[in-house]
Amino acid sequence: FQRYKHHPVIAKHLEGAKRVSYGARAIAKGGWSSLPKLSFPGGLIIGCDAGTLNPAKIKGTHTAMKSGMIAADTVYDALQADVHLAELAHFNEALASSWLGKELQQARNFVPVMHKLGTFWGGAYNWLDQNIFAGSLPFTFNDMMPDYACLEMADKHTAPEYRKPDGLLSFDKPSSVVLSNTNHEEDQPCHLKLKDAAIPLNHNLPKYDEPAQRYCPAGVYEVVESEGESRFQINSQNCVHCKTCDI
Repeated sequence: FQRYKHHPVIAKHLEGAKRVSYGARAIAKGGWSSLPKLSFPGGLIIGCDAGTLNPAKIKGTHTAMKSGMIAADTVYDALQADVHLAELAHFNEALASSWLGKELQQARNFVPVMHKLGTFWGGAYNWLDQNIFAGSLPFTFNDMMPDYACLEMADKHTAPEYRKPDGLLSFDKPSSVVLSNTNHEEDQPCHLKLKDAAIPLNHNLPKYDEPAQRYCPAGVYEVVESEGESRFQINSQNCVHCKTCDI
C-alpha cells in the first residue's frame, strides 16, 4: 500500500493531503461455510464473533445487527413461552431461514473459489455466480485449509525492500499508531499472551523469519538483535487490537 501511494497515477491525487487517522482490523471472511454452531448452553454466538460478514460485499454491520435481532427474538419467544431450555438450539435454524442466512448462502463460494481456482478463474466464476445467477449456481466450494497453514517457508521468498517513508505519502508505523487513538495505561499488564515464549525465536524465526514482525500493522512484535543474540519483544502499548495475531 505504501508503494501503491507513490505510483504517479495515485500520488497526484494525494499531493497536499493530510493523514488524519489510522487503524487496522482483521475480518472473519469465511462466510456461510465457516459459521460455527451458534448456540451453546446459556448463550448464543452472534455478529462477527460468529463470522456473519458477507465476503462478497465486504460488509458485515447489517448482518451482525440482524443476527443480534434474531437472537433477541429467540430469547424473547422462549421467555414468553416460559420455556426454560438449557440451550436455544433453534436459533441456528432461525438464522439460516432469515434473509441473513439466504444472503450468506448466496455468497458462500466467494472466498473458497478464489482459493481453489486462483484470482483470475475464481474471479471469473464469482462475477458469473454473483452478477448473473445471484449465487444460485448448484456448486459449493469448501476450503478446508486454515489461514495459518498457508504460510510458506522464508527460504522460498525474498524479503521486499521498501523505500524509507517520506512523511508525505508514506509513513512509519509508530507515527501512524499515534493517530489510531490507541490508549493503554502505563502500568497495564501486557494483554498479548504467548503459550510458549520460546516459539517465536526457536521455531518461527528460523523457519518463517518470524512473520509477526511483518504482518503487525502497529509494530507490536519485534526481533531485536543485541550483542549477537536475538530477543523477541512485544510492544503491547502500540496494539491497535486488529486481531491478526489471533489468526
